[in-house]
Amino acid sequence: MMRFTIFTIFLACLLASARAFTSPQLSSVRNTQTSTVFNRNKIAISSSNEKEAALAETMNGYTVKQRLREEVESPFRKVRLAFFAFSSASAFVAFYFSALVAVKANIGGYADIPPLDEALTQVAINISGALGFGALAVREIKVGQGNLERIAKGGLLARLVVEPAVEEASKRTLKEYRRNSRVIIAAGGAEYIRSLSMSLCSDQLADENILPAALAGVDVVVVPVLLDEDYNVVETKAAWRSAIPGENDRNFDSARADEVVCFPSILSMWQEYINSDIETAKGQGFDVLSKGITITVKKNGRILRRATGLPPFGDMVGMMEVADGSKFGMPGDSERYGGP
Repeated sequence: MMRFTIFTIFLACLLASARAFTSPQLSSVRNTQTSTVFNRNKIAISSSNEKEAALAETMNGYTVKQRLREEVESPFRKVRLAFFAFSSASAFVAFYFSALVAVKANIGGYADIPPLDEALTQVAINISGALGFGALAVREIKVGQGNLERIAKGGLLARLVVEPAVEEASKRTLKEYRRNSRVIIAAGGAEYIRSLSMSLCSDQLADENILPAALAGVDVVVVPVLLDEDYNVVETKAAWRSAIPGENDRNFDSARADEVVCFPSILSMWQEYINSDIETAKGQGFDVLSKGITITVKKNGRILRRATGLPPFGDMVGMMEVADGSKFGMPGDSERYGGP
C-alpha cells in the first residue's frame, strides 16, 4: 500500500510537470525575425545613402565620384604627373649646383672645377630639363582639369530634363535615352527654331516630308532650344507649336514630328549646360541666334559633334549607324545588326 501511494504521488508530480511545458510562441519568433530583417534593411539603406552622400561631396567644384571616374579613365596620369614633377625638381636642384660651379669657373682660382664651357653646358642641360619636365607636369594638370570639366558637363547633360512632344507623355532625363536613342540638341533664335520646325513638320519639296519617320527609324530625338536676344534659354514648346509657315512650306502640322521631338524642361539646367557652347561659338565668330548650334549626342552619352546651322537630317539618316559606332561597338545589338 505504501508503495502504491508513493507511486501515485510520483505520477501526479510527473503529470503536473508535463503540463508546465507549453508550445513555443511562433508569433514571437516571427516578430523577432521580421524586426531583425527590418533592421538589416534599414542599416543597408542607411549605408547606401551614406556612400551616395560621400560620392556627392564636392571639392574644388567637382564631386568625389567625378574625380574617381577621371582616375579610372586615365589611370596613369597621376603617375606621369609625379614623375614629371619629381624630374623637374631634381633638374632644378642640379641646375642650382651647376650654376654655382659655372660661377666658380668664371671667377677662377678654385681646384677641381671644370672649364667654363663644360660648366655652362651642364647649366643649359639642367635648366632645359627643369623647364621641359615642368612643362610636361603642367600639361598633365591641364589634361586632368579638362577631363574633369568634360565629365562634369557630361553628368549635367545626363541630368537635363525634357518633355516629349507626344501628348500626356511624362518628362524624362536625357540619361534615360542612353542605349536607345541619339539626341540632337538644336539651339538658336526664334527664326532658327521656325526653320527647324518647318524642316520637320511641313512639305518643302514636291513629295511628302518623311523625315520624322526616317529619324525615328535611326533612333534620333530632336530637342529644339529657343534662345532670346540675350542668349537665355526660354520656353520653346509654344514657339514650336505657333510657328508660321512660309510660302514654300506646305501642309504644316506642328504635331507631325511629335514622335521624334522633345522640349527642354527646367530651363535653368539647360542654361547652365549650353552657356559654354554659346560662348565658344560666339568666340569663333558665329551668329548663334540666326545660324544656331547643334550638339549631337551618341547612344553612349558622349558628344559626336558640335556644329552650326540646321542639323543635316538627310545625311544623318544614311550615316548615323556608322558615324557614332553603334553598328560596330554597341554590345547587345546583335539581333539588329547581325554578328555574334
